[in-house]
Amino acid sequence: VVEKSLAMDNIFVIALIFSFFAVPAKYQHRVLFWGIIGALLMRGGMIFLGSELILRYQWILIIFGAFLILTALKMALIKGNDDPSQNIAVKLARRLFRVVDFYDGQRFFTRRTVKPTYSTDPATGRQIMDPPPPGTLSAKWAITPLFLALILVEVTDLVFAVDSIPAIFALTPDPFIVFTSNIFAILGLRALYFCLA
Repeated sequence: VVEKSLAMDNIFVIALIFSFFAVPAKYQHRVLFWGIIGALLMRGGMIFLGSELILRYQWILIIFGAFLILTALKMALIKGNDDPSQNIAVKLARRLFRVVDFYDGQRFFTRRTVKPTYSTDPATGRQIMDPPPPGTLSAKWAITPLFLALILVEVTDLVFAVDSIPAIFALTPDPFIVFTSNIFAILGLRALYFCLA
């Protein structure tokens, strides 16, 4: 119950990210799938580290509690920036990598330099992506907005994990219960997001 309630705000932030990047509904499941895989790995490492610290130094729970209080005060008193493009991770990705402003299907990376065009398949009536025009493929790969959305989903989960993992350690020091409760909460995020959508 604690993990599920702490995961609820994550859903609304994901909705904000998808809205900002105008991620088409048919590609949102791909971002959520890889976002959940990344979150499970990241949280697994954080839980392992946290359980080792608690087993060695019991007093660290006091630091975790103080951190939760500081986080609550910050959320209550300081207005955050609602513009995902101003996020440090997005700015860093734009500085380090070439970024295109169009989607190349459900790809995270592309070599296209122009936005893909689509035509209707006469046999099935479905939209298919046309091949890139000659001379429009770059030698270097670029990040699509879909990958930027994935980066922000991962960063968001990291921020929320810093709150939720100390909270669950306050209830139980058992790393198995902490990890499985995190897994169930994260796996439920995808279904809850589509319910919200």
